[in-house]
Amino acid sequence: MHIDADSTDLLPSSHEEMAPCRSLRETMLARLLRQLAVGSLTVVTPEGRRLVARGPLPGPEATLVLHRWRAMRRLATGGDVGFSEAYIAGDWSSPDLPAFIDCAARNIPRLAAQLAALPPLRLWNRLRHLLHANSKSGSRRNISFHYDLGNEFYRAWLDASMSYSSAIYTDPGQSLEAAQQAKLARIIELVDARPGQRVLEIGCGWGSLAAALARRGIDVVGITLSREQLADGRALIAAQPMLAAHAELRLQDYRDVNGRYDRIVSIEMLEAVGEAYWPIYFTKLRQCLNPGGTAVLQVITIAEDRFEDYRRNTDFIQRHIFPGGMLPTKTHIAEQARRAGLELVATEAFGPSYAITLAEWRARFLAARDELERQGFGSDFRRLWEYYLSYCEGGFRAGAIDVGLYTLRG
Repeated sequence: MHIDADSTDLLPSSHEEMAPCRSLRETMLARLLRQLAVGSLTVVTPEGRRLVARGPLPGPEATLVLHRWRAMRRLATGGDVGFSEAYIAGDWSSPDLPAFIDCAARNIPRLAAQLAALPPLRLWNRLRHLLHANSKSGSRRNISFHYDLGNEFYRAWLDASMSYSSAIYTDPGQSLEAAQQAKLARIIELVDARPGQRVLEIGCGWGSLAAALARRGIDVVGITLSREQLADGRALIAAQPMLAAHAELRLQDYRDVNGRYDRIVSIEMLEAVGEAYWPIYFTKLRQCLNPGGTAVLQVITIAEDRFEDYRRNTDFIQRHIFPGGMLPTKTHIAEQARRAGLELVATEAFGPSYAITLAEWRARFLAARDELERQGFGSDFRRLWEYYLSYCEGGFRAGAIDVGLYTLRG
């Protein structure tokens, strides 16, 4: 790979902080850029200098604009979390943030050693993460932190079904609304429940899947730990006698569920369980599932070769978005199911659909700026969530994370 430097397209210099020698800073930055193995990255310094790094392998073309050198200091001392906080503070930007994160994710295996936070900060971030363990009380706090931002907040940028999980895009140019309906239809097909059968939904969100099942005469019990989601979901069910006759939504922890069900469905819930509680979650699935019954899980997974590093280092999502969260690998899902006495009978992955879903969410989120401001969400919060949506989209583009439907048999 090689690095080009020029002085074109000068940007205004930042005078907010006294800086060490520019050449030393650029030397350190160039040393980092030399590790680029995939794609290309153009870095524009606060003084307007442009450094262009090209890896030997093709990949995304990205641009990083440094508004303050403080961003690199935060990267050096705080790793992934520090660099995300630098974005929120306005220390850097990118004309295509998901492309930049895609490029970074593809190069992490080479960059990881140089991008890790300082040991004391790594330990501090890890301890903070452990303090958010998903005990029953911890789970209530963690879920409330993310999902109880308010139903109007999510309504401002989700589709009308309030589906806050990946859609399944089946046709080019398909709308988010159609793709979310395609996802619901595929889940219902895999669940394969008949009228009169009982279905448990662990993590029922705002009730769209429970309502869809109830319309088919299927008896559904949906559980959530979000009071905001529960209020909206119950209103949806109560508005239609057909739904009220077949669906019941509860504020309940999955560990407190009793009884047997013919089917269980859980959409992007396992990610919030926490590694220490995976065995309890899968054991509860088996205990609640009638013999020969089916469970369908939609799960975001992390690539196998990235898990150990991810496990050791708290990332941006765990620190700022989903406290207590932990992505499993596909192997973990199969192993945990087997140990609980469940058989994994089918897997369908659709990571590219999540990248498209996130891009659409981000566009709608940014378009809802005025509405979100009226709701009291300021610029720092909006930058945090723009980064979150871009961060996830870039991860799916790079293949660092994936999403799939997993069908288990009791």
